[in-house]
Amino acid sequence: MKKIPSLILLTGLALAGLWLYGFFGFVDQIGALREQGVQPGLESADAIVVLTGGSERVTTGIELLESGNGKKLFISGVHKKLSLDGIVGVQPVPPELRACCIVLGYQAGSTVGNAEETRAWMKAEGFASLRLVTANYHMPRSLLLFRAAMPDVTIIPHPITPDSVKLYEWWQHPGTVELLATEYSKFLVANLKVWAHED
Repeated sequence: MKKIPSLILLTGLALAGLWLYGFFGFVDQIGALREQGVQPGLESADAIVVLTGGSERVTTGIELLESGNGKKLFISGVHKKLSLDGIVGVQPVPPELRACCIVLGYQAGSTVGNAEETRAWMKAEGFASLRLVTANYHMPRSLLLFRAAMPDVTIIPHPITPDSVKLYEWWQHPGTVELLATEYSKFLVANLKVWAHED
């Protein structure tokens, strides 16, 4: 009778070990996602897609649009009470871009929702490529879900490095550890859902 609890304990330890092994690899992957900034020579796409969640993302999206790196900017996951002015804050946006080229998406409430909302918008616009702007820690899960939702669309990652996420000696920053661990767990769940859907 004592063998069953021991087996459960060993299984739990093995799973925890696998989780930790994958977690360290995940952190390394995020660290390798260097912020590109907005500079000459970036590959252009039909659209620039920003996932809400940080002011740096929207700022970068507008700079990319102004630099001609996309025909239109789609901001996905906008709160229903927010307008473009509320999102961009004090950042100046040329009137001609406001009128023609910036679209707000109000339907998404999650990363899965971002992918679905963007897929519908891309299809309506007839676009075949996008530059995806989100935080570096959020990029692996976003790419996974976007590529699963839009397998025929070319997706170029454009990671942002938030100042609040301390990737250098991250283990010394409890807030960063919690954020990375949570995001890794969500990434694992997303992988399972994508795998189950494909199966």
